[in-house]
Amino acid sequence: MRVALFVTCVNDALYPRTGIAVVRLLERLGVEVDFPAAQSCCGQPQYNTGYRYETEPLVRRTAAAFEGYAYVVTPSGSCAAMIREHYPRIGRKAAAEGRGTELAEAAASLGPRLYELTEFLVDVLGVTDVGAYFPHTVTYHPSCHGLRSLGLGDRPRRLLAAVKGLELLELPGAEECCGFGGTFALKNPEVSAAMGADKAGSATATGADFLCGADNSCLAHLDGILRRRGAPPRTLHLAEILAATEEEPPA
Repeated sequence: MRVALFVTCVNDALYPRTGIAVVRLLERLGVEVDFPAAQSCCGQPQYNTGYRYETEPLVRRTAAAFEGYAYVVTPSGSCAAMIREHYPRIGRKAAAEGRGTELAEAAASLGPRLYELTEFLVDVLGVTDVGAYFPHTVTYHPSCHGLRSLGLGDRPRRLLAAVKGLELLELPGAEECCGFGGTFALKNPEVSAAMGADKAGSATATGADFLCGADNSCLAHLDGILRRRGAPPRTLHLAEILAATEEEPPA
């Protein structure tokens, strides 16, 4: 099986180890991974800020970059939700404005082929035990897009529970938003910081070594709060845990 990796601009610019971990993990499971170089931002920051027309070129670019792949895999619930949930809306609005069906067709083509990483592992490959080894205590934060838009449910937890050596600890108030919300954190910094402080406090209360999630943007928000407090846990993307083995632990 061959898939395309949509690494996302946040991971590409700030967390390249997550993209590397996804490739290591998928190749260990017998999947060939391509990285289409034409990919860029999905347009989520622009769209969330109200710049719909400025988002349209990125819809076209993203759909074109992944044309021809039966599966496109991304380690980001928020970007997956942008493509599956909001691209069709952008397409419908463009058509309603009399500007043709190109965007709607691009959205209809890409959306069904795009999978968040845990969806792809559990639903397509049919695995929960990926052969990982991570001898640490971990608590899991289900970010809002994965939880509410994609409906990831217990997929991430099932994958974590199967990791050898890992002890999964319950996160109090797990379904509460961390407060990042993309451009929300810039528009409403006081509210965002307060929400993040609550979530960081809950993570520290678990006593876990690591706080993991499926969106590095949310983890970046929480990591900043935890580092300023000088408090555990450390943050780590789920993919880096699942890619870890006794021979190749995460960096």
